[in-house]
Amino acid sequence: MSDVMAKNRRFYDQYVAELIHTRFKEYEDRIAVGIAGEGSDCFGYDDEISRDHDFGTGVCLWITDEDMSRFGHELSAAYNELVDSAERTYYTERMRERRGVMTIHSFYSDILHIDCDTVHCTMSEENWRNLDHTCLKTAVNGTVFRDDLGEFTAFRNLLLGYYPEKIWRTRIAEQLHAYASSLQVNYARCMSRSDIVAAEMCRAKGLASAMELFFLLKREYPPYYKWTYRALTELDSEGIFSAKIRELAEEKLNQQAWNGTRYNPRRQNYKDHIVSLSEEIASLLEEMLHEKGLIQRYSRYLEMHVNDVLPK
Repeated sequence: MSDVMAKNRRFYDQYVAELIHTRFKEYEDRIAVGIAGEGSDCFGYDDEISRDHDFGTGVCLWITDEDMSRFGHELSAAYNELVDSAERTYYTERMRERRGVMTIHSFYSDILHIDCDTVHCTMSEENWRNLDHTCLKTAVNGTVFRDDLGEFTAFRNLLLGYYPEKIWRTRIAEQLHAYASSLQVNYARCMSRSDIVAAEMCRAKGLASAMELFFLLKREYPPYYKWTYRALTELDSEGIFSAKIRELAEEKLNQQAWNGTRYNPRRQNYKDHIVSLSEEIASLLEEMLHEKGLIQRYSRYLEMHVNDVLPK
């Protein structure tokens, strides 16, 4: 648990729990409390740099829509009064939007940008397909301190159960295509044209797809993009894949490797180390695909596996 997370827990134990018990005892077992959602502190990634914005001590209080109408506004007023009176909370206006009293439905729906059915704790295939995938880790990060009612935790566990098989396979296929097209095809085409800017964009897209594929094959959600590589290094226990990703990111473009080289879609230009690294990463991903039983044949060109991975 990070220092900030521990501080938020102490704030709950010392102040918020007492507030709920003394002023809202009738509803105490209907108020879920914890810290989750947007903010580096919810991922445990906060540091000194993080504290220049959206920072402060506080917790989330999650209640049902019905309870919001019944006592939520009074609870919100009491909580805000507590935050303003407690020492060293350093609350910013943005933090007031991320902490405090909110409905369970609005918390998940606002983060995922879909209308979440938190009452029946279900997610249709259409919802899974339409949700903002980049926000899934934001919806399930942090920790829950108390949830007697269980509605908040139930939907959290639904999301933690990961994608349904059909959606999982579809997303893998999408990222296989994205990696192949950006780093295994278009990067070489751009370098052959001396289009350095487009080549850099191909590398960036390929890096993003490679990391997302790793998370997909590990059945974990990646966090917000600026934290993805850090999370990757934590998930990659052997460190081989993350090391290759870093090496690819740090490698300088080498236009000289393409001087006098004619583009050939059936031949890789291994004089360019970025091409070599791209193929090594593709090989590591292919091994993971094979271990998951998603493919039976080998071909470093990841586009060749798209149809094998797609749900039948």
